[in-house]
Amino acid sequence: MRDGYSNSYIEAYDLLYAYFGQQGWWPAETPLEVMVGSVLTQNTNWINVTKAIDNLRQKGLLVYPQLLEISVDQLAEYIRPSGYYNLKAKRLHNLLEMINVCYDGNLDCFLEDGMESARENLLNVKGVGQETADSILLYACGQPVFVIDTYTHRVFSRHNLVEEETDYQTMQTVFMDHLPEDTQLFNEFHALIVLVAKQFCKKTNPDCERCPLLGLR
Repeated sequence: MRDGYSNSYIEAYDLLYAYFGQQGWWPAETPLEVMVGSVLTQNTNWINVTKAIDNLRQKGLLVYPQLLEISVDQLAEYIRPSGYYNLKAKRLHNLLEMINVCYDGNLDCFLEDGMESARENLLNVKGVGQETADSILLYACGQPVFVIDTYTHRVFSRHNLVEEETDYQTMQTVFMDHLPEDTQLFNEFHALIVLVAKQFCKKTNPDCERCPLLGLR
């Protein structure tokens, strides 16, 4: 899978995969659930997102037409556990409405759209930034795009592989230039980076001596 690639990014992936194993992220039953989770996970932890998604599932609302039809106020009540629920309800409704306008309400058309076109439409949604857009593209649409987040910045800047102030697009380009274009690899790598950042490369008091990336070139 990685023929012709030998660099610190590949080494980091191999070290993390050997330590943590396969992550199987994103934990969702459908692409729509991934999309909902991508919006709800902003500024909260996954446990709270799960509670909000469970509320929607119990109400039979994890189906595109039904989710689009309910009011923003109703949606906010169902996703209350995710925090910032009024704001997130508006953002989620904006995302659903984009599919309604740009894809005639056909979720499959969005999921099958080309990456460039789909990403442009996502970024035109108020409240959807690059990280959220790319999470949807990678995990819901199966597009080969690498997701960058604060954990990625922290881990790889501490290993002097990127500058701490590197912007999103530049950092994404660096990763994709050093990795084969492989959706499964991008999926696993992003999940592994999040895991090592939470368990070892913490914002304060990092556990460098026991980190799986200790000695990474």
